Amino acid sequence: MVDKGALDLSDVGGLSRGELLADPVDLLRQWLDRATAAGVRDANAMSLATCDSEGQPHCRMVLLKQLDANGLGFFTNKNSNKGEQLRANARAAATFWWVEPEARQVRIEGVVRELPEADAQAYFSSRSRLAQLCSAASPQSQVVKDRAELEGLVVALDAQFGDGDISRPAHWGGFALLPERVEFWQERRGRLHDRFQYRLDAGAWRIDRLAP
Repeated sequence: MVDKGALDLSDVGGLSRGELLADPVDLLRQWLDRATAAGVRDANAMSLATCDSEGQPHCRMVLLKQLDANGLGFFTNKNSNKGEQLRANARAAATFWWVEPEARQVRIEGVVRELPEADAQAYFSSRSRLAQLCSAASPQSQVVKDRAELEGLVVALDAQFGDGDISRPAHWGGFALLPERVEFWQERRGRLHDRFQYRLDAGAWRIDRLAP
């Protein structure tokens, strides 16, 4: 017979309803800031899942560059696989995962829209010259012969612009994932983790605790 008196489900940390904020974007920003302050490398890295016309899911890591009322913004070559998939099927999902300072996960699902050209230009201009050259020269997602071909494209573009500014290609821009469902997960002992789901219902966020 199990000695229930010996069962201790309490542990340090955890996530309580009282710690939640009214808007999940604000809570996500809080968690991102905490991970960044803890020295987590690329704390803004998120796994982005899209789906092609045949229903095949695709997943890759991207960097979150904007977070506001307009959603989770990231930038890419719109002619890439993910760009084409997002324009054909404007729905996506993203996941953040941090081990430090405590194991946490955030899952986001929603619709996607293209960011204004001004946002894309502002971010492109903020990048280093090398990053501008590489992103402008690379035929992202297309087959290339070898590394030398890639480097040759960058060298050729560098020669083309000389000492001038690198022009942002028309096909390079941004997307924003507008959350409709957000889940915050925090590790607890015995795998009895804390999970809270925000779900957009008639324009308001409904919050529910989920079983792990």
